Amino acid sequence: MAHFLYELKEGLIIAFNAIRANKIRSILTTLGIVIGVASVVLMSTAIKGIDESFQDSATSIMGTDNIFVDKWAWFGTVPWWELRNRRDIMMEDFREFKELAQLPIAVAPRSFRNQNVTYGDAQVDGVFIVGTNHDYVKTTELKFTEGRFFSEIENNAGRKVCVVGGEVAEKLFPQGNGVNQVIKIKGKKYQVLGINDKQGSFLFGNFNPDNMIYIPIEAMFRDFQSRRRGGGISISVRAPDNQSVPAVKEEAISVMRRIRGLKHDQDDDFSINQQDALLDIINQQVGVIQIAGLFITGLALFVGAIGIMNIMFVSVKERTREIGIRKAIGAKKRTILGQFISESAFICLIGGLIGLFIAVLGAKIIEQYDFPVSVQIDAVILAIGISLLTGILSGLAPAYTAAKMDAVDALRYE
Repeated sequence: MAHFLYELKEGLIIAFNAIRANKIRSILTTLGIVIGVASVVLMSTAIKGIDESFQDSATSIMGTDNIFVDKWAWFGTVPWWELRNRRDIMMEDFREFKELAQLPIAVAPRSFRNQNVTYGDAQVDGVFIVGTNHDYVKTTELKFTEGRFFSEIENNAGRKVCVVGGEVAEKLFPQGNGVNQVIKIKGKKYQVLGINDKQGSFLFGNFNPDNMIYIPIEAMFRDFQSRRRGGGISISVRAPDNQSVPAVKEEAISVMRRIRGLKHDQDDDFSINQQDALLDIINQQVGVIQIAGLFITGLALFVGAIGIMNIMFVSVKERTREIGIRKAIGAKKRTILGQFISESAFICLIGGLIGLFIAVLGAKIIEQYDFPVSVQIDAVILAIGISLLTGILSGLAPAYTAAKMDAVDALRYE
């Protein structure tokens, strides 16, 4: 064991000296590994960050134990024209549902409109206005930077009060202190009661909690919904916990069929939507991105490995006399083999560490632009492991060529 460690130490010292003696060549050799490792780390951190951001956003908007009773299906095989011809869900349906459903811990109506919002000279376009009631906050994971949600009295009276999403608040009130200020939603004055924490949920586009303003649903019907007052809503239903979701879903279907007066042989004319369906779609898309990223990364590493192999063959050719001398004084094949594999692995490890540094630095820079990234320890371990493995594999053939040289022929080499 001691002899093996001594040989390993000597091999590493020789490898380091060889790398130091050919600095430019070594730097150029590592470029492929630097690019490959930087790519794989950046890809994994970006995908992980996007996934975490989406999960947080989805939880904030929908909650993991929520279902949504809606006219429209988020996904599915029902043709769009059949969905369009369904009856709207009305506030009367919501009130009856709330009375009949026994399992949910909270039920709230939701109605959406897209409007422009102004405060002084500041304007935010395309804000999602959510009309709901006081129980809506119980169906979500919304958190408040300051202020509160509107009360039952404020909702029932249809008062002109609102709760503003984090991104909208930043644009309207860059200096802060948004609570109690009066904003205009399509020219209608609303007093700000609360500001939500910023989620950074860019994946939802406009439809994210940062770009929403919540108002009493009665105010929504009065100010922004002239056609069919009280219609076109969806119902948020929160189960006591994740395990209760299937039972709550079954009860919701039964209650809605009763409310709609459907016979046993009639299809549902409403949809029950869940967060899981949306997560499945996102996971599929993330999977495609991962495969594409791995292909690009693998290609970069393959090119880098070929470059290292070629350089190592050149190195073996240049040091043929050195190999002959070492064999003549008793160096074994495994010693020569270990020396060149160590040199190749050392070069790749340096390239991997440089690539890792570039990836972490790049992730920090990207993070400043509110793009979600998440540097994971497994990505660091993966980068180092890939570097060493690439170095060992690309160094095997040149090392074997050096190890099988005949000592006499090597000493005669000019």
